[in-house]
Amino acid sequence: CTCKSWSDLIGSSSFVSTHLHRNVTIQAHVYLLCLHHPNFERQNDNDDPYDIEELQWSLFSNETFKQFSNLSHPLENTKHYRIYGSSNGLVCISDEIMNFDSPIHIWNPSVRKFRTPPTSTNINMKFSHVALQFGFHPGVNDYKAVRMMRTNKGALAVEVYSLRTDSWKMIEAIPPWLKCTWQHYKGTFFNGVAYHVIQKGPIFSVMSFDSGSEEFEEFIAPDAIFRPSELCIGVYKERICLLLDFYPCDEEGMEKVDLWVLREKQWKQLCPFIYPLDYYNRTIG
Repeated sequence: CTCKSWSDLIGSSSFVSTHLHRNVTIQAHVYLLCLHHPNFERQNDNDDPYDIEELQWSLFSNETFKQFSNLSHPLENTKHYRIYGSSNGLVCISDEIMNFDSPIHIWNPSVRKFRTPPTSTNINMKFSHVALQFGFHPGVNDYKAVRMMRTNKGALAVEVYSLRTDSWKMIEAIPPWLKCTWQHYKGTFFNGVAYHVIQKGPIFSVMSFDSGSEEFEEFIAPDAIFRPSELCIGVYKERICLLLDFYPCDEEGMEKVDLWVLREKQWKQLCPFIYPLDYYNRTIG
């Protein structure tokens, strides 16, 4: 009787939500997911096919940075895969080079279970660029995958996968400001919203798509941002931020990273990060 009542309790959606909220609040069980060579001291050569074959994914402690466990593909596939997002212990993986028909797996490494979303029946053309993002939407209490696909002629298609319903939905209402020629760069996923840095002519902006309300928005980037190579988009104190590692620092021997955060749909520049100059440094988040 006790086992049955406990099983019913921990299997309920309210218990799961409370447990996840507690872990997120106190930042319990947080790990870094890294792609690395088995020999940590060795400098990896991305042009060497043998080096690439030896790369592996591992979990590392968020505090001590010690290796916690190795990860292998849930299907025991030796083909290299890429991680397109993680949330509450779930990891979204797919091919390193994405195509419109690339298989997607939503994987829980800790319990070694995974789900493969069904193949979409909405796609009837080939796309030259495919962007995939994944995360949890607290507003609808569901895990979402957002796939944005573009053709060489600029046609855009957006699909949303729901883990709860295990189905894809094509987004029909594309705003007019996206029905033009534009370039897509880096992106991130936060609170159920997919964000992408895009460029239309000389103007950079951040496009957002809410996977719950299915609404698009555009936020013109600060004037200081005019090239994508040194630009990074991320989350800073629960807000979307832009990091730009380009402009020189006034202090000799030092380098700086400029920081903007999105507040009430406006960019606000904060104090930059200052650190010792090192030509091997690259801002990733």
